[in-house]
Amino acid sequence: MSQFADFRDDIHQCIEVLKNGGIILYPTDTIWGIGCDATNQAAVEKIYKLKKRTDSKTMLVLLENENLLRSYIKEIPDIAWDLIEVSNRPITIIYPGAKNLAKNLIAGDGSIGIRITREAFSSELIRNFRKPIVSTSANISGELSPGSFNEISATIVDSVDYVVKYRQDELSRSAVSEIIKIGIGGEIEILRKVK
Repeated sequence: MSQFADFRDDIHQCIEVLKNGGIILYPTDTIWGIGCDATNQAAVEKIYKLKKRTDSKTMLVLLENENLLRSYIKEIPDIAWDLIEVSNRPITIIYPGAKNLAKNLIAGDGSIGIRITREAFSSELIRNFRKPIVSTSANISGELSPGSFNEISATIVDSVDYVVKYRQDELSRSAVSEIIKIGIGGEIEILRKVK
């Protein structure tokens, strides 16, 4: 089977799993991620349980187009548009005033971390699913994040409902994203800087 055929089959299989409240293991613009429908509270809970993570430690959401931000953030600070436009690497922005997402994804202060993915698979998946997808590192909470598919533990691989085939054979280590928190007045706090 060609890589393109794998790609199409993976997209189809992922969408079926996501629609049914399942969780997937998939490549993103940074590291491999565990994902689910970001609007489905029960699906989000499954990821917290798999990662042995408390609800108070929130996960981020991927979108494939910044124009979709308005559907999930009450009021987008102007500086966010500038950061997205000028960033030449993956950037996760924590926005105030999350809406239309699973309640257990939203932090206690009402914020949510969102990254616009430019990577081929995750972009196409979100475009076809037509909803945001959770992305959290493919590891048990507290363990090291795997840099490539072959570093993901069997526990994680065996516990998800679908494992994407596309990009599994890539051995180069993926980078994590920068994380920037933006306040309602446009204040910026850099939570993780990538060299």
